[in-house]
Amino acid sequence: MIRWVIFIVIYLLMTLYGLQAIKTVTKQAWVHYLFLGIAVIVVGNFVIQFTIASEGRVLNPARSYAFGFLLVFMSINLVLVPILIGEDIIRGVFGLYDKYIAKSDALQVPGRRKFISQLALGLAAIPFASLLYGMYKGKYNFRVLNYTLHFEDLPDAFDGYRITQISDIHSGSFDNKEKIEYAVDLINEQQSDVLLFTGDMVNNKANEMLPWKSTFSRLEAKDGKFSILGNHDYGDYVDWSSKAEKVQNLEELKSIQKDIGFDLLLNEHRYVEKDGQRIAIVGVENWGKGFKQKGDLKKASSQISQEDFKILMTHDPSHWDAEVVNDEYHYHLTLSGHTHGMQFGIEIPGWIKWSPAKWRYKQWAGIYKAFGQYINVNRGFGFLAYPGRVGIWPEITVIELKKGLKEV
Repeated sequence: MIRWVIFIVIYLLMTLYGLQAIKTVTKQAWVHYLFLGIAVIVVGNFVIQFTIASEGRVLNPARSYAFGFLLVFMSINLVLVPILIGEDIIRGVFGLYDKYIAKSDALQVPGRRKFISQLALGLAAIPFASLLYGMYKGKYNFRVLNYTLHFEDLPDAFDGYRITQISDIHSGSFDNKEKIEYAVDLINEQQSDVLLFTGDMVNNKANEMLPWKSTFSRLEAKDGKFSILGNHDYGDYVDWSSKAEKVQNLEELKSIQKDIGFDLLLNEHRYVEKDGQRIAIVGVENWGKGFKQKGDLKKASSQISQEDFKILMTHDPSHWDAEVVNDEYHYHLTLSGHTHGMQFGIEIPGWIKWSPAKWRYKQWAGIYKAFGQYINVNRGFGFLAYPGRVGIWPEITVIELKKGLKEV
């Protein structure tokens, strides 16, 4: 309760402070009341959604949008308040100068400058518009990212082999069937040899995927569709009435994956064969720092040869540094997801690649290489918590394997 009181007090103080910029720019009272009204509605909805009876830490669409609109509104004040505080400090310095240095009769603090407030509002409009765009359009702005990776020990028969990776579907967040059907068609258009899904099919419960089963059942890949579990797939963020109910939920999710056509790998492997040669696809259960660690790399690879060319699916990229990259088995390519690129950042190919996710994960989006091994961290297909994406768009990865060294 104390945390809620502190949050609301800070929120209202920031809102009232931000209102000063509005008042400086316009004297229209209805604008002032509109600003305050929106502030009250946004925080009221947020408090209601996050305090009413719920199933644990479940982030359903109603909660996600409550958080999203709070974030959008707060983005205005997070820009306005520091600028206004800076202006107030300067105003105070001038007032003190006039009184104690210039020897004015009274302390006279200069008024707010309309230009400063206009500038602050202009700057605040950037994150405000970006976050709204992310909720309206950005979350379904699917991008196909293509990579070509070279391996000297790739079996000849797999030279030019194409892999499509998707990750973090988070079906419980979807609200536009047309966009999801478009994305599924886009995946099929890549005509890759194999499709690999690296976990988090749902947010919380298996039944979130039921409305989307027929859509995702249309996914095609001539050499098969393989999948693993992510941290959200286990139902750990729900207050279940019994342990048996939680176990049943996971079994239902496994059944749904099978119905869609995925071969779910639970600390095990499969071989893909071509022209008498083969590569191993290894899939582990979730293993992540600070998250569930059911992944068993040794068990998953116990029936394959150390000399096999290996593709590893593991949901959380923190597993790569912790256990994978230094393993004696040498996993040529690891595919992960989980980070979502935090659904927010700036990416200009060849120029900049930044997201707050980099403060949490060493490998957070795209291709990384160490000790002759690669990892691709997929930015995610869906979205969670903030119901949008800004700058870090939903991703469909296509990786082509090539024999030999990369030509310079």
